[in-house]
Amino acid sequence: MSGRTLDDDVPAAFAAVDLKKVPEVDEKKDWTNAEYESQSGHIVTEDGVHPTEEELHGPNKLRRVSDSIPWPAYLIALIEFAERFSYYGTTAVFTNFIQRPLPPGSRTGAGGHDNVSGALGLGTKASTGLTTFNSFWVYVIPLFGAYIADTRLGRFKTVCWSVLIALIGHVIMIISSVPTVIIHPKQALACFIIALIIMGVGTGGFKANVSPLVAEQYKVEHPRIKELPSGERVIVDPAQTTARIYLYFYLMINVGSLLGQIGMTYSEKYVGFWLAYTLPTVMFLLCPIVLWLGKSRYTTSPPKGSVVADTVRVFRLAAKGHWSLNFAKFSRSIDWDRARPANIIRENQGERPSWCHWDDQFVDETRRALKACQVFLFYPLYWISYNQLNNNLISQAATMQTNGVPNDIIQNLDPLALIIFIPICDHFVYPALRRAGYNFSPLKRIFAGFLTAALSMVWAAVVQYYIYQRSPCGYYANDSSCAPAPLNVWIQSGSYVLIGFSEIFASVSGLEYAFQMAPKRMRSMVMAFFLFMSAISSALNEAFNPLAADPHLIWNYASAAIISGVAGIAFWICFRKLDAEQDQMNEIGKGKREEDEI
Repeated sequence: MSGRTLDDDVPAAFAAVDLKKVPEVDEKKDWTNAEYESQSGHIVTEDGVHPTEEELHGPNKLRRVSDSIPWPAYLIALIEFAERFSYYGTTAVFTNFIQRPLPPGSRTGAGGHDNVSGALGLGTKASTGLTTFNSFWVYVIPLFGAYIADTRLGRFKTVCWSVLIALIGHVIMIISSVPTVIIHPKQALACFIIALIIMGVGTGGFKANVSPLVAEQYKVEHPRIKELPSGERVIVDPAQTTARIYLYFYLMINVGSLLGQIGMTYSEKYVGFWLAYTLPTVMFLLCPIVLWLGKSRYTTSPPKGSVVADTVRVFRLAAKGHWSLNFAKFSRSIDWDRARPANIIRENQGERPSWCHWDDQFVDETRRALKACQVFLFYPLYWISYNQLNNNLISQAATMQTNGVPNDIIQNLDPLALIIFIPICDHFVYPALRRAGYNFSPLKRIFAGFLTAALSMVWAAVVQYYIYQRSPCGYYANDSSCAPAPLNVWIQSGSYVLIGFSEIFASVSGLEYAFQMAPKRMRSMVMAFFLFMSAISSALNEAFNPLAADPHLIWNYASAAIISGVAGIAFWICFRKLDAEQDQMNEIGKGKREEDEI
């Protein structure tokens, strides 16, 4: 770029900087980038004019804002909407399908106005066990989907093949619910389990890759200065933009979830399970259509081969001689300099070993990725509270007066709360905090998410206490022959709204953190590790299965509240110092290393 004038280089970006506000810069002269950098103290790249350290962190630091979201990201969000509509629409009726028997005289499972829908009649424990297995399965598979994407197919092709596999699972799920099959519980159960496994393979491969794919559509890597029409100079921050992309990505997830769950719960109640499984399949067909229409416009990452072996080797070298059962001490004592090529060559008598394929930047990227993975290790204790939405809270609703409303429709308060409050956070809450100079960083948001999840479970425990007090069956309110407790089902609302806020803080920030902290060649794998924490949580929930039935449900919710609350406090104690390193961490790997180019 040397020799061009400032105006010829990247005019849209450079025009954002008012030269009158930069000391000792003569605006009558044509400047090369090097001359401009020397005079103003700013670094210039194709992204624009970078802010100085004073403008980033000084007493008079500039306010940070997000950039506009590229439209290919909205196309991928539309694909996610269709996939989540189909997934949540289908899984929304799993609890009743498994737990409740066929209503008298029904061949479709529809309960109508006066009865609860059902099919297999296997009871609460079987329902909780199978839905927990499904949650575990769809979050284990992303590890395999990430490996295939990073080493064989790339993210885009892996998403396409995953969509095809999931579609096959949806078709088999429909077969399990048709009238000629559903009246035979054993055959219907076998068909249902096969569909569950195949859908999980497709869903898991999709989830590991679509989340990094949507953020990759935004190509700017470095913060840059921009002047607003009001005259205020601000920093356009890629990290804030990534956070905004994931906010609206999560919004589309929950729009799909809300529409799918509401539509399918009424379909199940008044028509039958066959319709509740067919409509999501029809919506799912939108995924391959949008993938095909936008295939030439997406920013995609080709597979670059696995770096898992090098990552493990770097970590082993850095940790050698520092292993300790004290996690905090071990984390502080890791010597990353020992894994740098210069030190390896020196210890190898001046020769570079054949197995040392990396550079210093890769060591820094590995350190950053492992920092993120340490953060994610706390998430299983958060998901324990969230997972109560998928089974126990649905069962809780069935023990209260629903007044004709399907018991499994109340859970839609969670996505409804997210749809309402995500735009409010994006347009009002987060900007107000930034104007006030408060950095509500991803780690602070995650901490807040843990605490609000704990409060949600406290609410559920209190509701369960009053159900036991008012139910004609006392502490056995879930008995299918028991009349509902004289309590309005909408008293559950607080649990769903609080868990919705916890998702905005913890779940969205987790997606953002996984993308920002992962090296380009490991984005799918780091995202899969984040998702795998949900699988661990599902396995932990199996340990709570004995509490997921009468008369122990109060302890079930109270235990989840205590675990999430204590985990949140421990999380902040462990990672509060990491906030100060966030900007430096975000800049690692932002160079032009050839193997990372897209």
